[in-house]
Amino acid sequence: MPKASFYILASESLSDRFLFACKLIEKAYRSGQFCYVYTDSLQQSQQLDNQLWTFRENSFIPHQLYDDTTNIAPDYPKTVLIGTQTAPKNWQSVIFNLSSKYPDDLTQTERVLEILDNNEALKQAGRQRFRQYKQNGFDISTHKI
Repeated sequence: MPKASFYILASESLSDRFLFACKLIEKAYRSGQFCYVYTDSLQQSQQLDNQLWTFRENSFIPHQLYDDTTNIAPDYPKTVLIGTQTAPKNWQSVIFNLSSKYPDDLTQTERVLEILDNNEALKQAGRQRFRQYKQNGFDISTHKI
């Protein structure tokens, strides 16, 4: 059964949200997972891309922005991909959803990680996605951070 984990942060900061995402992405990468990070915009994708380079000294997480029109394979195996489109086939196992939308095509997904801050509009959109995951048979957990 696929899993959806919701992490609710106490702050309302997008930067804090992305910092927490970087820590979880690092953990997933170190465990050998193929990861895709789903964002709302190219600007958010670029912000996370930059933060993955700087969030922890001496940390290296191979990652790149993904645009399905380029069809370019990553330079390193298990590179974390960041984008606004549906995750490519080999990167659907673990999805970090930093967007406000329910991800497309979760048929191959084992786990979705939703990271929400304390912004009421963001939490409301998260509640809607919670219901969608539940309707689609996901095992759901919630963690207040």
